[in-house]
Amino acid sequence: MAKQDQTRRKRKACMFCADYVEEIDFKDASKLKRYLTEAGKIIPRRVTGNCAKHQRMIANAIKKAREAAIIGYTFD
Repeated sequence: MAKQDQTRRKRKACMFCADYVEEIDFKDASKLKRYLTEAGKIIPRRVTGNCAKHQRMIANAIKKAREAAIIGYTFD
């Protein structure tokens, strides 16, 4: 029974839904870096707790910011 309790965890709430965010700005590098690993990869939504809609918006904003050289593809 203890093993079953360990596997069930409460889902994290989407921070963007809680704040009623309609659009994620790709120029806000500090907010986007929270969703990147040290290697520069995008953290998956099962870890961040974002909903699918906002996770797609984050991914597109990060890709746009990389293209505009606001954030790097990798970190040294």
